[in-house]
Amino acid sequence: MKVKDEKVEAEVLESNNNVTLYDDDNEEIVAQKEVKKGKHAEQQETKENVAFEKKDNKETKKYNNYEVKQNKANKKSGKSIIIVSVLLILIVLLILAFCTVFALINASNPKILSGVSVRNTKVEGLTKNEAIELVRQAVDEEQQQEITLKINGDNYILSQEQIQAEYNIEKAVDEAYNIGREGNLIQKNFGILKTMFEENNIDIDITYNEDLLEQALKEIEAKLPNVMTDNTYDIAENELIITRGTDGINIDIEAAKEAIINSIKTGNTDDVEIKTVFKECPEIDIDKIYSEVKTEPQNASYKKDPFEIIPHKTGTDFDLEAAKEMLQEDKEEYVIQLNIIEPEIHTNEIGDEAFPDQLSSFSTKYDESNRSRSKNLKIAMSKLNGVVVMPGEVFSYNKTLGKRTVEEGYENANGFSGGRVVPMLAGGICQISSTLYDAALYANLNIVERHNHMFQATYVEPGKDATVVYGSLDFKFENTRKYPIMLKTTCGNGVAEIKIFGNKEEVEYDIDIVSEVHNYVPYKVVYENDTSLAPGVERVSQYGLQGCKSTTYRIRRLNGEEVSREVVSTDTYSALNKIIRKGVTSTRATTSVEPEEVSTPAETPEKTQNTETVETPAETPAKTSEDKKSNEQEKTTAEKVEKVEEKVTETVEKPVETIKKPTPDEKPVQPKTPEVTEDAKKPEA
Repeated sequence: MKVKDEKVEAEVLESNNNVTLYDDDNEEIVAQKEVKKGKHAEQQETKENVAFEKKDNKETKKYNNYEVKQNKANKKSGKSIIIVSVLLILIVLLILAFCTVFALINASNPKILSGVSVRNTKVEGLTKNEAIELVRQAVDEEQQQEITLKINGDNYILSQEQIQAEYNIEKAVDEAYNIGREGNLIQKNFGILKTMFEENNIDIDITYNEDLLEQALKEIEAKLPNVMTDNTYDIAENELIITRGTDGINIDIEAAKEAIINSIKTGNTDDVEIKTVFKECPEIDIDKIYSEVKTEPQNASYKKDPFEIIPHKTGTDFDLEAAKEMLQEDKEEYVIQLNIIEPEIHTNEIGDEAFPDQLSSFSTKYDESNRSRSKNLKIAMSKLNGVVVMPGEVFSYNKTLGKRTVEEGYENANGFSGGRVVPMLAGGICQISSTLYDAALYANLNIVERHNHMFQATYVEPGKDATVVYGSLDFKFENTRKYPIMLKTTCGNGVAEIKIFGNKEEVEYDIDIVSEVHNYVPYKVVYENDTSLAPGVERVSQYGLQGCKSTTYRIRRLNGEEVSREVVSTDTYSALNKIIRKGVTSTRATTSVEPEEVSTPAETPEKTQNTETVETPAETPAKTSEDKKSNEQEKTTAEKVEKVEEKVTETVEKPVETIKKPTPDEKPVQPKTPEVTEDAKKPEA
């Protein structure tokens, strides 16, 4: 075949040559050669097509074989997938069925699941009501426990009731009950299974009055030794008195609040360590004082429709540059002369029409024969008489009375200091602040600041006193009524009385102030040897007072029905030792302490204090509810006072037994009656 092709090609070449030589004469031969050439090309193409078809057929056959094999493999794999899918569906159905049955069983269970606690109290297996009762019992026990604050080695007491701490028990029990009952089936069952393997303890949300907590800490802070005192100023008649404060310690209030609340939330009964920080007293800001003191005079007036009182304002000014120069001196106190401009009409001069209604009254008794103390009381009462407090205004006892000085007429009288009854300037004026405190409570006014005495006051019940210390402890109340109020005071014949006048509002409550004493602490009898007394002679130099803890409530009633019961204060009073000086021959000074035997029935504790009395003027034609209440109080007071006076007489006149153990040859010596002299200090403050 190849030889033929070569031969054909040779003929073609020869023909081409011949054509070239004889193209003019051999056109027909050229045409024949072209035909042969075309046929040769067709033959060549046909050969190539045949070869390609053979090759394509081989590839097609090979692909068909692969496809057959792949189809067989896919059929086998599809069967496996179907089997696995069916198995998975069956497993899921079984799980869903189990979960459904499990959830339905637990949904019908009215009790809390196992492993659940509320504030460390196990409530598993209990209904919601049973759990609430059990948790409430545990919480009530915690709330009754006092919180001991340890500050620089000294202990101070704080109760949860003081800061109005409340536990949201119902919310916590609801959360415990809903475990395994909330969400979809998976979430419910997950919650159920989780309780089987680990404890679930629910915390209780606690709310408290942050203002009361801060106030309680401030009160404790004021009692700390070496406490920092701030700069203060007061206006006494025509003088501005600026007192420089002192460096000292303060409670870290924010850290203290955090520590106390954390102790309550965790139920920790350990003492709470309270940190103190040293603070320097800031410099006196005379520009700020000047902006507060400088005022323009304004006459008092009132309008009837609608009723409104516009109080008077006294104009006040002072030489600012001279004051700045004075403050360059290093002194504890600066006295700056004021220019006082009196208005033409004062508030207490606009007539009784502006204060037609008596809102409250309160009175206490005092010993008129104690001249110095009586004088102090009358001075304080005179400064309160006619004072008008506008709505929203905060009254300050210390600011109203000013600094207690000899120039003001105050004298030395007995007061509490350092655990003893000692003479002090203006002694006794705490009785007036206490009288005003109770009058403010009965007038339904808001108490802003008040502090109880270290020892019981003899003129009011526990929880009804209000001690003051100029520049440190104050008594303040806010006029929360709609209209202004006026204080009217009387002091004489052994009775100090304060009445509050104003305008009655649409709704007026009947107010009761109730003091509940939780327990009494007997005082101790302290014997102090005194070589100035004859041997065997004993003299009482200080009477004793029992200590106690009390809670005071303000009860509001409307139409005879109680509408609210407010905890006014929770107070702790220390026992005041009875001190007896005993004559001895030796010069060696010794002191012996013996507890006083006080048998006081729990249900009717013996009170060592007088209560208030309120007298109704004879000229009053119609007795108001306040007057009736006052008469009842006066009757009760008189009975209590008589009992107290009898007890004091017994304490003074009762022989103090000094027992000496006899030797075998001696006969028992009869105790001598101690000589009680007038130098014994009565516990008045």
